[in-house]
Amino acid sequence: MGMSAAAQFHVLAVDDSLIDRMLIERLLKTSSFHVTTVDSAIKALQYLGMVEDKLKGYETPEIHQNAEVNVNLIITDYCMPEMTGHDLLRKIKESNSLKDIPVVIMSSENVPSRINRCLEDGAEEFFLKPVQQSDVNKLKPHLLKSRSKEEEETQPINNNKRKQESSAPFNKNSYKIKI
Repeated sequence: MGMSAAAQFHVLAVDDSLIDRMLIERLLKTSSFHVTTVDSAIKALQYLGMVEDKLKGYETPEIHQNAEVNVNLIITDYCMPEMTGHDLLRKIKESNSLKDIPVVIMSSENVPSRINRCLEDGAEEFFLKPVQQSDVNKLKPHLLKSRSKEEEETQPINNNKRKQESSAPFNKNSYKIKI
């Protein structure tokens, strides 16, 4: 049973290896995720609307958030040319508008210091390649937590509106009682 398009989670998959991108895309689609794939961290930032002043020297980026993009999770390879998955993670977590998007790092190299650094810097998970369906199944709780954060952020607005409505003066003409 698939999810409706509106309820479907959107995952941005980032990997410079075509084979690994195809594998992760297939695994995610099997789990009813909407998937967008890109082949570099820089293209991921561009997709997310973060435009870099200097592609190679991304220390002082000029950031323009793309309001049209709605990504619920980013899964990225660690080792990529030009910009690593760890660098992408740090950029996402430094962005006010993107910091709540869960980021998962994957790598074929089991390097404990690298894994710990990514987790300490905000990665939700670190998967060893090849990624398997059991790994993808671990993503749902992070997606649900992300979605509930989005709902919480809009909730105070709704509560304030209700408070304003309830404190409005009573207007006897606005209520009709049928007898």
